[in-house]
Amino acid sequence: MTIERRDLLIQIMAGAMAMGVPRRVLAQDQVARVDDLIARMTLEEKAGQMTCLADSFRPFNPPNPQAGIQDERRLAAEIRKGRVGCLFNGIGVAGARRAQEMAVGESRLGIPLLLAGDVIHGLKTIFPVPIAEAASFDPHLCERTARAMAVEATAAGLHLTFAPMVDVARDQRWGRVVEGAGEDVYLTGLLSAARVRGFQGRDLRRSDSLLACPKHFAAYGAVAGGLEYGSVDISDETLRETHLPPFGASFAAGALVTMAAFSEVNGVPATADRELLTDILRGEMGFRGFVCSDYTADEELVAHGYAQDARDAARLAVLAGVDMSMQSGLYTRYLPELVNSGAVPAATVDIAVRRILYVKAAIGLFDNPWRSLDEETEKSRIFTPSHRALAHEAATRSIVLLRNEGVLPIDPGKVRKIALIGPFAEDRDNLYGPWAFYGDPGKGVDIATGLRAALPDPAMLAVTRGCDVGGAIDGGIAQAVAAAKTADLVLLAIGESQAMSGEAQSRTVIELPAAQQALADAVAATGTPMAVLLRHGRALALHEGVAGAGAILATWFLGSEAGHAIADVLLGKVDPSGKLPVSFPWESGQEPFFYDRKSTGRPVVDNGSTEYKARYATTDNSARFPFGHGLSYTRFTLDRLTLSDEALRWDAAIEVRARLTNAGQRRGSEVVQLYIRDRVASRTRPIRELKRIARVTLDAGESQTVRFSLSRTDLEFVGAGNRRMAEPGVFDLWVGQSSVGGLHTQFTLYGAPPGMTA
Repeated sequence: MTIERRDLLIQIMAGAMAMGVPRRVLAQDQVARVDDLIARMTLEEKAGQMTCLADSFRPFNPPNPQAGIQDERRLAAEIRKGRVGCLFNGIGVAGARRAQEMAVGESRLGIPLLLAGDVIHGLKTIFPVPIAEAASFDPHLCERTARAMAVEATAAGLHLTFAPMVDVARDQRWGRVVEGAGEDVYLTGLLSAARVRGFQGRDLRRSDSLLACPKHFAAYGAVAGGLEYGSVDISDETLRETHLPPFGASFAAGALVTMAAFSEVNGVPATADRELLTDILRGEMGFRGFVCSDYTADEELVAHGYAQDARDAARLAVLAGVDMSMQSGLYTRYLPELVNSGAVPAATVDIAVRRILYVKAAIGLFDNPWRSLDEETEKSRIFTPSHRALAHEAATRSIVLLRNEGVLPIDPGKVRKIALIGPFAEDRDNLYGPWAFYGDPGKGVDIATGLRAALPDPAMLAVTRGCDVGGAIDGGIAQAVAAAKTADLVLLAIGESQAMSGEAQSRTVIELPAAQQALADAVAATGTPMAVLLRHGRALALHEGVAGAGAILATWFLGSEAGHAIADVLLGKVDPSGKLPVSFPWESGQEPFFYDRKSTGRPVVDNGSTEYKARYATTDNSARFPFGHGLSYTRFTLDRLTLSDEALRWDAAIEVRARLTNAGQRRGSEVVQLYIRDRVASRTRPIRELKRIARVTLDAGESQTVRFSLSRTDLEFVGAGNRRMAEPGVFDLWVGQSSVGGLHTQFTLYGAPPGMTA
């Protein structure tokens, strides 16, 4: 057995064991089967295993331009020739069985197909978009919703989802902020690992286990100016410290597939970057699953100006470490000739095929090609009452109360007439958000429907559109103003359409469309108490008419149960407990903006002069609503911050304790957050870094001591030589309710004892 083959087997088994998969998954007979197949495969068949094509047997709706889409007859012919290894973005058991029967029963070697799809935040039951669910700050919730998605996706005939997106997104102009967990490294890693565990379950061979694919490797969230498909120019330290750790957390959770980014990193497109996909991913990070390209990304190396032509693009991608090409068909067209000409070593192709086949073996496809292809399961496990209940819970937990001047919760005994105004009041077309093209739009609950079901008298609610998402309606503002004047409370439902977030939806200005801002200004001028219900897939820069409202709720794109969840929070049936995973800036021009920024040599000090300091002329370098911010209908206080020791020994840990008290009148939940700052280091450090979170639920008047443990590894950063290190010295520590303020103390990290090294 070669070293590469042995290491590959060890890593696949390790990933499988991390998910609780029995060792027999990759027993010797499986290894022998893969070896035998590779020995008998032609170059054309090997290239076929390395090819993923859009599924023409089942309804599908790829989000990208339909490049290279084949009709069913042509695709069937390719499968029978063994020239396809994976199909994607089709659902339905009947069509999947037809395709699998061709692969297993009519191709020469009978290698089963891997069936994949973009199940990002739901199949038929649509959960909140990932950025919304990240506001829960709750890994357990993310694991539960991912498990439910896996049950539905596998019931519909899928083995693999191209999720979670683990890109750290620090520029809200980027449309794909909506797909991830926000701007923080720690939170992104925590939630990404939870989603991998949820998708894959405890046993990869189970029919309801769905392979996860953390994406996009790497640093896609750092595209310059937030421009989709743009370039990334960052230091090695930033790459390793900010953008790689969430992938490491996902791989540690058992992920066996990853996807290369569209973008270039430091001048080399990720799809052709051997340093990134081989030296770093496989060498430094130890990943031994398989890497797939993004949609036609290998072909796009030509447009990048990095490959001479399509043949050269295929050569560069496979040599870099892309094992599976998505949709372009370049591998089936060019790999056989590239190997025969000596341009690509045969061993490189064999290694890529072995990675793919080992993953197929790990999920039991060779023993049971029909796993996840049961029509009775398809009828019983999709859009179930339990999944809808979970979607409802997730939606309520994702809502963030940004501001509340006593307007909420609604007391039906005092508020007799409510004016629901705005383009999203009765809208069902924008409930789900991007990446939910399998969902049935008619089954989502809009805001008006949810409120009417929750109010003691549905006649309390009057609905006025006021304007469209992007334009005025004749007489719309006048009607809205009239409705506001006769109401006790205005609920203003405004924000982004789902087409304004997601892939290819970068924006230069992250503000409300002008028509909606005009509506907000006019309604606010009536003086009627107003609560704003924001619909959005990113942080927004809010202006007066909205920013000064009596209450503001971040309601994102909440999915199937949006209307019911919003009604529950508005009426106080559920206490809001979400926290912002992204910072809301004062102005669009502050982007990229994130809480864990550097100090600079001329920081603005509290209550100090702003002259010749690091600030914009029109606003300072702060957030309107900071990362981690989120209010409740009750009031939480923190006190009694103590450390078990003010000295953190090199090989020990300290315990951090603080008392959380519910000082309000009702039960509620709070997310307690621990931040640190390295005061002096050989590489300048952020002003704060999130290191721990704890969600605590307390009755009115109840207190609880929250405990965290910190060790030296929590203080490490990437320093000289790309080496992770912690340096002795003084650290600030805060325990608070957001990334601003909180209880403060300090501790000192002492160096390694004699004879011990870092």
